[in-house]
Amino acid sequence: MATVSARQPFGIHFHSQTLIRRLDCSISHFPFHVDLSRITLYSSSQGLVHRVRARPDIDDFYWEKAPTPILDTIESPLCLKNLSLRELKQLAAEIRLDLSSVLSCTQISPNPSMAVAELTVAMHHVFHAPVDKILWDVGNQTYAHKMLTGRRSMLRTIRQKNGLSGFTSRFESEYDSFGAGHGCNSISAGLGMAVARDIKGRRERIVAVISNWTTMSGQVYEAMGNAGYLDSNMVVILNDSRHSLLSKIEEGPKTSVNALSSTLSRLQSSKSFRRFREAAKGVTKRIGRGMHELAAKVDEYARGMMGPLGSTLFEELGLYYIGPVDGHNIEDLISVLQEVASLDSMGPVLIHVVTDENQVEEHNNKSNITDKQQDDNVSSVLFNNAGRPETYGDCFVESLVAEAEKDKDIVVVHAGITSEPSLELFREKFPDRIFNMGVAEQHAVTFASGLSCGGLKPFCIIPSSFLQRAYDQVVHDVDQQKIPVRFVITSGGLVGSDGPVQCGAFDITFMSCLPNMIVMAPSDEVELVNMVATATRINDRPVCFRYPRGALVNKGHTIDDGVPIEIGKGRVLVEGKDVVLLGYGSMVHNCLNAHSLLANLGVEVTVADARFCKPLDIKLLRELCEHHSFLVTVEEGSIGGFGSHVAQFIALDGLLDQRIKWRPIVLPDSYIEHATPNQQLDKAGLTGHHIAATALSLLGRTREALSFMCF
Repeated sequence: MATVSARQPFGIHFHSQTLIRRLDCSISHFPFHVDLSRITLYSSSQGLVHRVRARPDIDDFYWEKAPTPILDTIESPLCLKNLSLRELKQLAAEIRLDLSSVLSCTQISPNPSMAVAELTVAMHHVFHAPVDKILWDVGNQTYAHKMLTGRRSMLRTIRQKNGLSGFTSRFESEYDSFGAGHGCNSISAGLGMAVARDIKGRRERIVAVISNWTTMSGQVYEAMGNAGYLDSNMVVILNDSRHSLLSKIEEGPKTSVNALSSTLSRLQSSKSFRRFREAAKGVTKRIGRGMHELAAKVDEYARGMMGPLGSTLFEELGLYYIGPVDGHNIEDLISVLQEVASLDSMGPVLIHVVTDENQVEEHNNKSNITDKQQDDNVSSVLFNNAGRPETYGDCFVESLVAEAEKDKDIVVVHAGITSEPSLELFREKFPDRIFNMGVAEQHAVTFASGLSCGGLKPFCIIPSSFLQRAYDQVVHDVDQQKIPVRFVITSGGLVGSDGPVQCGAFDITFMSCLPNMIVMAPSDEVELVNMVATATRINDRPVCFRYPRGALVNKGHTIDDGVPIEIGKGRVLVEGKDVVLLGYGSMVHNCLNAHSLLANLGVEVTVADARFCKPLDIKLLRELCEHHSFLVTVEEGSIGGFGSHVAQFIALDGLLDQRIKWRPIVLPDSYIEHATPNQQLDKAGLTGHHIAATALSLLGRTREALSFMCF
C-alpha cells in the first residue's frame, strides 16, 4: 500500500490553515493510505509550514473548530427566550459556522439550512415548541432546527446508520411535529392540528414552513383554500429562497426587500392594524353588501400594490398576506412573528420570508466563517482526477438523447424533485422538448398523457417514491385509456442515506397490478439502453421501467445503440441443475454473486434475468420449473411484486403441484432506516450471501447456509 509522507512531495499548496481540517476529513477518500502525521502543508501567502498531526478521535477533532460560545449553551429552544437581539444574531452566525464545519466532511450541502438560520432562531425565540407545533415541508432546511432542539451532538451522524434522519421525524424528537419527506404536506397537517386544537379547546400555535418549490404542488393550494374556508388560526411561512413566487423561478422577477417593504410588513402584522381592518369590515357589512364588496376590492387592490407579484393569490385563498420580510434580518422576523403570535381568532396568516443562499455564502466568506473557495480548490485537487462514477441516470439520458436524435416526437416530462444533473445533457440538446414540473407529480402524469394524445412520445421521469403521489392519475389518466406514456421510475429500491422517505419499495407492486401496463426492469446498463429503445417503439399502451440510484454495474462498458427487446422475453445467463435464481432488475447482479459463492461449494445454479414483471415470460418459467426442483425469485421491492406474479402463474399452471419448490426474496415488510446502500441491502437480506444462504437451505445444507448468513 502506497504511503504519502514528507519524503514524497505531495505537491499541494493551501492558502489557509483552516484547510488542514478539511484535508483531514477528505483523506479517507484517497485510493491509497496517507500518513497525516508526515504531510507538510505550505502557505503561499505567509510562507509558513504546517505539519498535520495524525487523524484525531471525533471528540478531539472538535477543538479545531472556531468557538461557538452562545450555541454551546443551547440545550433546548427554551434557552433562546432570554437572549438579546444581539445574541440572537450571533447565535445565527454560530449556527452557520457549525453547520458548515460539521457537514464539510459529507456530501450534504448545508446551504438550505444556513439560509434559514435567522428564521429558525426567530421561530424558536417567539414560539414555544414543542407545545407550539412547528412543521417543515423540506428536510434539508431543518438542520438548524435539529441543532436547537437537542440534536447538535448527533448532527455529524445525519443520514448515517443509526444516526439522525435527513428529514423531520416524529420518532426522533418531540420537536418534530410531523414527518417531512416529499414536501407539500405541512399546511394540510398543520390545518388538521389547528382544527383539532380548536375542538379540544387548547391554545397552542401552529406554524407551517413551506418553500417556493412546494408552491408548485396542488396540495399546497388545496390546503390553503381549505384553511381560508375553515378560518382556523395558524401561521404559514413561505421561505422564498429564490426571490420569486412564479413557477419559472429562473425567469421570474426578484422580490425586493427594502426599508419601505420592511415597514409595511411590520404594519401589516401589527395588532392595531389588523383589528382596525377587522373593525372596518364589520362597519361596511352593516352599511350594506355593496359597500362591503367595494371596500374588499379597494383593500385587495391597495394590498396588491404594496405586495410583490402574486401576493394577492394568497388573499384570494383566504390567507392574510404579510411580506415580503427579509429572512436575514432577525429583528424584522422577530417583530413580525411576535405580532402574529399575539393575535387570536384572526384566521390563517401567510408570512412571505425572502432568503438567499448565495447571500449567505458571500456573508460567510467575508466573515471568515467558511473558506468555500479554498475548500472547492482542495476538492478539485483531491477528487477531480477520480471523477464522478457514471450512473444509471447518465446511461439512460445518453441513450434517450440518441433515440431523440432519430425521433423528433420524443419529449421528456420530469417531476418529483429539482432536475437531475444527468438530464442537463438532454436539456442542452433539446431545450424545447423537456418540461420540468417540480413537485407537481400529479399534473406531470396527466400532462404527459395529453402530450401522448397529441401525437408525441413522452418519457415521464419520476422517482419511485414521488410517483406514489400520482398513482390516481397513472390509473385513470393513462392505464385505463391505454395511452402510451413511458414511465421512467428512478431511485427504484433502497436509496441509502435518504432512508424510507425516498425508498422506491412499492413501484413494482403498484404498477404491475394495472391491466394495460408493461412493467420491466434492466439488470445492467446494456439492458437499460435496450429498454429505452423498446419503450420508444411501444405506441399502443403504457410502459414503465425502473432503475436504481447509484453507479453502473459494468463500469467502462461501451454503450451501443439500443436493440428493442421482445415484449415479455426473459433470458438465461448461467445454466445449472440444482437451483434456479430468477432475478428481476438490479438483483440479477446479486444473483450472479450468489452463483459464484455457491459454485465454490459445488452447487450448480441457473441464473435467469426475468426482464419483465408483466407480461411474464411464461415459456421460460415452464422450462425452468421443468428442469429444476427449486426456484428462488429475487427482487428489490415489496411483497406483492414480481415474485407474487410468478407464484400466481405457476400456481394456476399447476407447476406448484409438481416437484418445484418456490421461495421469494423481497424487501422485508418494514421500513428500512437510512444507512449506506450495502448496509441496507444486508439488513434487507438481499445480498449475494443471503441469496446463497436461501439456496443452501432449500438443498438441506443448513449449516453452510448459516455460515453465509453470518458473513
